[in-house]
Amino acid sequence: MRRYHIFLTTLCVVFFTACEKDNTENINVSKEYGEEYYAGGKAGTVFITSSFAYKQPVPAIDEDAALYKQFMRGERIADKSFVSDTSMGYSGLGPVYIRKSCIACHPSYGGRGHRVDKYDSNDSRCSYLLMVYDPASPTLALASKYFTGMTQTRAVAPFKAPINEDGIHIEWRTHVDEHGNKYEDGTPYSSGMPYEGTLIYPLVTIDQSAVLFNDFDMSKYTASIEATIGIYGTGLLDAISDEDLRDEYQRQQARGYCPGIIGADIDETGLNPYYPGKHPGRFTYLCTRATLDNGPGANAIWNITNVTRPDRSYHYITDEYAQVSAKDPDVQAALGKPEQEVYEYLMSKNLNSEMTTADYDAFMVWHRGLAVPAARDLDNPMVQQGKELFYEAGCTACHRPSWTTRADYKPLPALSNQKIYPYTDLLRHDLGLKEPGRVQVCRTTPLWGRGLTKIVSGHTDKMHDLRARNFEEAIVWHGGEALQAKEKFRAMPREDREALIKFLEAI
Repeated sequence: MRRYHIFLTTLCVVFFTACEKDNTENINVSKEYGEEYYAGGKAGTVFITSSFAYKQPVPAIDEDAALYKQFMRGERIADKSFVSDTSMGYSGLGPVYIRKSCIACHPSYGGRGHRVDKYDSNDSRCSYLLMVYDPASPTLALASKYFTGMTQTRAVAPFKAPINEDGIHIEWRTHVDEHGNKYEDGTPYSSGMPYEGTLIYPLVTIDQSAVLFNDFDMSKYTASIEATIGIYGTGLLDAISDEDLRDEYQRQQARGYCPGIIGADIDETGLNPYYPGKHPGRFTYLCTRATLDNGPGANAIWNITNVTRPDRSYHYITDEYAQVSAKDPDVQAALGKPEQEVYEYLMSKNLNSEMTTADYDAFMVWHRGLAVPAARDLDNPMVQQGKELFYEAGCTACHRPSWTTRADYKPLPALSNQKIYPYTDLLRHDLGLKEPGRVQVCRTTPLWGRGLTKIVSGHTDKMHDLRARNFEEAIVWHGGEALQAKEKFRAMPREDREALIKFLEAI
């Protein structure tokens, strides 16, 4: 089905671009590959390394006509921009929103756009989410009286956005670490690149005049930006059992160093039809979502766009926003409603559904069923050397190489009993970052497929705010619990550092 269409498309592309340099590795599908090539297990891996690498369904969906139909329907929902005009398809946008579509935050489903200098949600390169929080407790206390957790910066007329994007400023500041941005052998970081010897991080400020709320004092709060997380493979991460996740947490506590923080238990009774009850958080940078059925995608299709559905029959807004908007004479005049009626509409818990259950179910088949691209070139001697160095440096203390999914993953049984290689422990760690924003203690990023980011998304920006411009910078930004591993990397000869990065590019 889909994979054969892509194969034919790829042949055409190769034919018409034969005279151009092709940066896409061609995988020999007739070769017998070792276990670790199957990053998503035999049932969750696809051997495609083109710009379509993050967009593929797992084989079980590709081989089942009914599931494939749902997957494609879900993909269309993810790709299309929602509108406010109820006479058109994909209506329901607003009254306030963050982006118009899933693809706006997750270009090519790789999880992130480019690092940018201006916060503009209409810029296809900008996939940042804006956070406004109390600096005294950044991971806990968002300015939730006024703003939603992910701050809305767009609105459908006559409503006004809580923050005007023209008043959001991103300044990329330089940072010099305790080693002068050099390795032990004197080589500058990112040697040979236009930006060699430099490190950068973002400082985000918001003009007081850009804030809708007159009684909100921006000087008492802080803002930060966070790039969105990759979607591919999330069904496989969801298929890891709670028991195995708790065991990993206990193992790390017992070893006495680099102990991860497990996500708090979240009661998903009534939210997860497959596994009701409490589950430890494992999704998002702060592990604030436990299972995929109450995870970032299930929520984002509602709270990013404010498109209602049967189980989300209310707006994603704050009461403070509803009060201010209801008092706005422009809103009252445009809607022909008095203050109380505007307020009741905005805060209603029984709004009409703008997305059907069938569409939502199809969206979740797509979300859950995105495959992981296979690892590449693992039998290359340089890659093998890099793997040994990755282990020796202690990187696997957080980037746990493999897991085995639960024996009975009910939402998509084909993903059961799969040995997968995501290179994450799904726990949070303190990396001691300079100006980390709200993400001071961050979930370990899965490394699978990240080596294809350049091919898929056209850049190599990494970390939660895209401050790292390549794998090398991502490593040297590590500190805190990862300081020992970072220092071992810094002490390596240049050839060893290059080999370790070659391994990261391969998995």
